Amino acid sequence: MNVNQKALVQAVIDAGYEDEISRPELKAIGRQLGVSTAWVQKNETYKVARGVYRIPQLDGSVKSALAQTVVNENPEEKKESKVIPFPVQTESFIPDKDSHFVRFGHCKDVESIVKSRIFYPTFVTGLSGNGKTFMVEQVCARLNREMFRVNVTIETDEDDLLGHYLLKDGETVWQDGPVIQAMKRGAILLLDEVDLASNKIMCLQPVLEGKGIFIKKINKWIRPIRGFNVFATANTKGKGSDDGRFIGTNILNEAFLERFAITMEQEYPSVGVEKKILNSVLASLGCENTEFVEKLTSWADIIRKTFYDGGVDEIIATRRLVHICNAYAIFKDKMKSIQMCVNRFDEETKSAFLDLYSKVDADVTVPSESTEDESTEETAVREQNEYATEASSSVETSSEEDQETPF
Repeated sequence: MNVNQKALVQAVIDAGYEDEISRPELKAIGRQLGVSTAWVQKNETYKVARGVYRIPQLDGSVKSALAQTVVNENPEEKKESKVIPFPVQTESFIPDKDSHFVRFGHCKDVESIVKSRIFYPTFVTGLSGNGKTFMVEQVCARLNREMFRVNVTIETDEDDLLGHYLLKDGETVWQDGPVIQAMKRGAILLLDEVDLASNKIMCLQPVLEGKGIFIKKINKWIRPIRGFNVFATANTKGKGSDDGRFIGTNILNEAFLERFAITMEQEYPSVGVEKKILNSVLASLGCENTEFVEKLTSWADIIRKTFYDGGVDEIIATRRLVHICNAYAIFKDKMKSIQMCVNRFDEETKSAFLDLYSKVDADVTVPSESTEDESTEETAVREQNEYATEASSSVETSSEEDQETPF
């Protein structure tokens, strides 16, 4: 057995496989190491069934079939007790590239960490809608790295993260959770909105140390493949939300937070970067309008500066600017698009934001309540007239058919 073959066997063992491994799992480990797996697949000694292989020992031998069978200790029951491995998903977990993505902020730092393949848990914090999750996702997409995203909530527990048993065709099968799948594939694990978690997230302590984890339910020790890493994103730093903006966030255990090597504070993109993003979005929707983008980004920048100075309680996120561009592509009306996307704010804030935009963009005016009422009334009259016309046409057609029908 040569050096590459021994490295493959050792990686398989380190990943927690004891007796058998499927072809997709074997090839995934081989890809991470950059070594061939053909010598296992072509050797009949290792083949158990179609696409399933016994794990070679470091000396090239295999465990005997007797050693791989777990027999029920009850002598009255001769039926073998076994755990059926859950079918491995063969699809790729590499995120799709998004043409609207523009590198900014800590993007270069995230790229460096992912490229290094060094285990380096990273906490990314920042206000909502500034591209934290999107950044990690797109870095993985561009570096051709698999990523498993977990949307953390207060209900997220060990079963959701590590895995659980389920029934399949009358058999008890084990399904690896996203954390274990990421470890076995040397992928990136993204814990999104991690500050919403309860103390049940503490089950990840050994994972965040990079040493692997013992799964009690299947009595296996799972070690991560080289390249595995953990990123966590949150709107807070795990200390709760003092201003009440992010209701539901929790104070995370200090021991959990301490296991993240660094914390990146993600800011909103600069005006120049946001222009590139929004121009790309509008271009993809077939309604380019650089002047509108110019006004939008200036408007959002003023609001953010006022927010940081304590002048307003709300902020316009990059995500909301993208929503406005999408609305503009649908309604073809700048002010209507903005108004519909800021309607979620209280009346005072909404009015202030709309009034500010009308000052930034002289070509628009803030619609008054009377104008809206008149518009609604005109629409109702038009729809009523259209309905009457259709009804009249229907009656005439029916009358003509009655005259032509013989009795």
